[in-house]
Amino acid sequence: MTTYYRDDTIQVTSDGIRTLGVTVWLRDIEYVWRAKGRGNARVRSRLVGRGILIFLLSIPPLVALVCVVSLFYAADDRDAWGIVIAIIAVGIAAAVALTPFLELPLGWLDRSYDRGGGVHELWIQSRGQEIMLLRTSDALRFGQIYRAVRRAVEQHTEGR
Repeated sequence: MTTYYRDDTIQVTSDGIRTLGVTVWLRDIEYVWRAKGRGNARVRSRLVGRGILIFLLSIPPLVALVCVVSLFYAADDRDAWGIVIAIIAVGIAAAVALTPFLELPLGWLDRSYDRGGGVHELWIQSRGQEIMLLRTSDALRFGQIYRAVRRAVEQHTEGR
């Protein structure tokens, strides 16, 4: 028996698919497809969180840019530009020093895009019945499970 995918809620093997205490044998599966489901609160909160994170990451550079431009514009005495250049140098050094701390929020942002912005459903037709095997908002996990089911069904039909 070959295991194509397994986690705490679903197991796809060369014999069948087991999910939430239900087993569907591959010999009974006639058709496999996926569908987009309606969004839920988790998906909407992920999209809102993504927007807030992008907003918060973009504000400090914009504020710094406005400050630099205003310093250049406000410098009446052109001899005082040494102070302006020193402030810019300190700002650049601070930005370089703080760059490693951006790893965490940028990682969150990257994972939110991996999980996707919708709800995915995995459906099969078995003995004339349509059965929804899986409904998740995690696009990465859904893709892994969908490919495993497709592989298992294809291997089973080739072996007949």
